[in-house]
Amino acid sequence: MSDAQQHGTEEHDAGIKTPKQLIVTVALSFIVPVIVIIMLTQYVATGGKSGAGTAALEAEATARRIQPVGAIEIKDGDGNAAPRTGEQVYTAQCSACHAIGAAGSPKFGDASAWGPRVGKGFEALWNSALKGKGNMSPQGGGEFTDYEVARAVVFMANKGGAKFDEPKAPAAAASDAASAAK
Repeated sequence: MSDAQQHGTEEHDAGIKTPKQLIVTVALSFIVPVIVIIMLTQYVATGGKSGAGTAALEAEATARRIQPVGAIEIKDGDGNAAPRTGEQVYTAQCSACHAIGAAGSPKFGDASAWGPRVGKGFEALWNSALKGKGNMSPQGGGEFTDYEVARAVVFMANKGGAKFDEPKAPAAAASDAASAAK
């Protein structure tokens, strides 16, 4: 026979010749990748761990990790704080809309916009500010006393052409009522 024919009839030589070699090869083909994956995950997971000798276990670090999400603010309930002026309330809350005339609010200092509202009187403006009107929420969304809101209403209306008197402080109003009753 020729070399070409002999070459075609030769058997191919495989690396696995016995059933024992087959079992070992199959077992290793599963075990080796699993071990490699486990080793890689351990390598990646140990990168950021902290242990003894680090600042992670100190009381300050622990307090930062368990701090509450929110906080409670307790306000002075006995009224010792001086009431804010009308200008302070306007700057803190009202100016957000009234400075630019947002959502149909009368623009600060615009006498033509404030005229019809001033004509209804202080009480009507004050009630609108306290209870809300149109797009304005009660107190414009702020947290002020009724007296502070009244001062802000007087401040804004007077800049718009009104001539409202500054409202009396609650303690002064109560003492005036008591003296009038005598």
